[in-house]
Amino acid sequence: MATTKTVLIMDDDAEIVSALRIVLETKNYRVLTAMDGNTGLALAEREQPDLVVVDMIMPKKSGFLVLEKLKSRKDDRPRIIMITANEGSRHRAYAEMLGVDDYIRKPFAMDRFLESVERLCPLNEEAAE
Repeated sequence: MATTKTVLIMDDDAEIVSALRIVLETKNYRVLTAMDGNTGLALAEREQPDLVVVDMIMPKKSGFLVLEKLKSRKDDRPRIIMITANEGSRHRAYAEMLGVDDYIRKPFAMDRFLESVERLCPLNEEAAE
């Protein structure tokens, strides 16, 4: 029996949040959303999501600070996908140094996003490698 997995989306772009939410809910993920880094971190602490999708540039706390905080936990560290419109390779290298699990540049194909979600947070554990 498949277990429900929770995905937290942190992005200040309401259209992106809405599109990602719809796609993930269609695939039977439980979806939480936050429009800024502080709200997102509070939700992550309370809800313990399996996967966090975080935008690099957000109000109140950047995606890098969110990534650093979540990956510094002793236990229950979620998998993290960073999404960004930034083209710089230094930013990607920094995110990888902080422990990001995937890094996707906007605009992205929804198939690319879903492949990453399903690889990092499979609904069917037997599908995970």
